[in-house]
Amino acid sequence: MKYYIIAGEASGDLHASNLIKELKRLDTTSDFRCWGGDLMKDQGATLVMHLGDLAFMGFVEVLMNIRTIIKKIKFCKRDILQYKPDALILVDYPGFNMRIAKFAKKAGIKVFYYISPQVWAWKQGRVHKIKKSVDRMFVILPFEKDFYKRFDYDVDFVGHPLLDAVAGTSCKSNDADFRKEYEIGEKPVIAVLPGSRKQEIARMLPVMMNVVEKFPHYQFVVAGVRSLPAEYYNNLCKEYNVKLSFGNTYRLLTHAKAALVTSGTATLETALFGVPEVVCYKGSTVSFMLAKKLVNIKYISLVNLVMDKEVVKELIQQDFNSENLSKELSNILSDDRSIEMKNEFIRLKEMLGGEGASAKTAGLIMNLLR
Repeated sequence: MKYYIIAGEASGDLHASNLIKELKRLDTTSDFRCWGGDLMKDQGATLVMHLGDLAFMGFVEVLMNIRTIIKKIKFCKRDILQYKPDALILVDYPGFNMRIAKFAKKAGIKVFYYISPQVWAWKQGRVHKIKKSVDRMFVILPFEKDFYKRFDYDVDFVGHPLLDAVAGTSCKSNDADFRKEYEIGEKPVIAVLPGSRKQEIARMLPVMMNVVEKFPHYQFVVAGVRSLPAEYYNNLCKEYNVKLSFGNTYRLLTHAKAALVTSGTATLETALFGVPEVVCYKGSTVSFMLAKKLVNIKYISLVNLVMDKEVVKELIQQDFNSENLSKELSNILSDDRSIEMKNEFIRLKEMLGGEGASAKTAGLIMNLLR
């Protein structure tokens, strides 16, 4: 069968690549065409558009690039019709994917959605559009099934795919080898995860770097993404004694004592590695003010949302400054707070369900297509 898959972010690329692997195992005749990243391409999918050309974040940023986005939507629709897939699989990225879902449904193509848009946070009315356009939704957060049930829409909770990604990582390297490779010495490691998009890294990383000199007995290591050149990070970090690690975030987290993390999927990844963290976020002023009016959630980090309480400290917008960041980092480096947070992470992992999300989703898709 032929599958057209669209993922617009780095986390979506990871989860979609694992889904492709499982679909290939079940369907030996499978062919994949996708919008995504290098991980999907590595699984043998034909890459039509790289996610580096799709990463627009925030209300203002989307408006500034609206013409480009509209052109890409039109191109995507033409490409889908030309390819004639047996199934369209959408991975998160709702602003783009919901428009494609509506189009594909009208064209008579089976539409599956893997990783729900966060309609429970804002624009709950979109659930009605999802019911009309999506043949089956596969959700990865435990509270999402009950949320959709309130709208009389049955969805499948498959567990969180990060459990598979973390369990299957091959980065459990010897600590001595890791330190030798990055010339770290004996200092404990603090991981810095500033995000995956250029504009968010530009906002987050300078503030994160401002705390480095206050912790001279620790080695800070910045997790870079391969889609951005080393020069970009060097320009932001050159004044500080930090190391750069590209495309090895999981390996870095394996050896980290604590982490500074930009809000997003990385907050959950860090927790699943049992690393105490401070969650950080700062957007443009206009985007943040609009979000405050539209978003109806108590927390921004997935860790706190799933646990329904403040497990990790969130420093948002004006609260995200070097003084607060230093204070919270000192806090999680203390033994009592570190142990407390790690125990909460164990309970978090239990709530997310067992491993095998990609395999479950692939099996359900195959059954529905047959």
